Amino acid sequence: MSTSSSPASPEILRRNRILSSKLYFDVPPSKVPLIYSSAYNISFLGMEKLHPFDSSKWGRICQFLASAGILEKSCIIEPEEASNEDLLVVHPDEYLISLKSSLTVAKIVQVPPVAMLPNCIVQRKILDPFRKQVGGSILAAKLAKERGWAINVGGGFHHCSADKGGGFCVYADISLCIHFAFVQLNISRVMIIDLDAHQGNGHEIDFAEDRRVYILDMYNCEVYPLDFNARRYIDQKVEIASGTTTDVYLKKLDDALEVARQKFNPELVVYNAGTDILDEDPLGCVRISPDGIIKRDEKVFAFARDKGSPILMLTSGGYMKSSARVIADSIINLSKKQLIDMQGTQNMEKKV
Repeated sequence: MSTSSSPASPEILRRNRILSSKLYFDVPPSKVPLIYSSAYNISFLGMEKLHPFDSSKWGRICQFLASAGILEKSCIIEPEEASNEDLLVVHPDEYLISLKSSLTVAKIVQVPPVAMLPNCIVQRKILDPFRKQVGGSILAAKLAKERGWAINVGGGFHHCSADKGGGFCVYADISLCIHFAFVQLNISRVMIIDLDAHQGNGHEIDFAEDRRVYILDMYNCEVYPLDFNARRYIDQKVEIASGTTTDVYLKKLDDALEVARQKFNPELVVYNAGTDILDEDPLGCVRISPDGIIKRDEKVFAFARDKGSPILMLTSGGYMKSSARVIADSIINLSKKQLIDMQGTQNMEKKV
């Protein structure tokens, strides 16, 4: 009498995919836990300019850091690109298949002419860069656990949930990096601090019933995505209005971090650090100064340090050319305040 084996449960399949992934790999100590690849940048016949997002800001951040003498390009970590099997950790096959329609991708990235492109070009010029950034976000969690901090100069696609993309977010890199961390890093308490100007409805939907994840989301409640269903799943909701100024914003953030400090003890902090809160950003609609963003990031990293929690930062939204400079200046400030260490071991040896 023969017996047929029962199919593996979704959780076992997810675990097996995570354990067989190549996105986690050993990084030599000479490298700084700052993750970037030139493959992040999106460029195709100028079509990327039809969306207000600066799709080359990631590379310019690293250029500013190198010019400031704070980062040697040889110390940057290049991630692997997320494979289909990696993406299936969170995304159902049906969703990934839907991305083989250029029209579907055009709607997600909000650039209508993309619908007219052959899908092979859409995959290579748009989706491949996003998959590379997903690999960076996932690796960032491992590096944060090992080094105390990590920055993916990209990622933060917080409008994408397992089943649905939107708002220039095709893959749910935040959800993916957390699920990888649950399995590979053996952690069970993650705090998402989402300070992009827009509500992080993607990860809110994905972790709606998951008490291992605590979400602090501070966002402009008057702009996209206006996802009232997802708002029900925010553990700590801080709503701000269009026109909110720097002093008011930073006071609300101080109060929010104090509440978070009392309510949850994370083993990992995922910080979605969008710069679309900058004054005059066309989509964020709040009025935070560049210095305000630098102070914001400093407060979040100090919070993680005080909690003894590793922190990974994703750069997320930011729709002005000035965003790259502000992000670089903020990273420089974090280094000056000794909240991060931008020196690899080789650099340290040279200075001795």
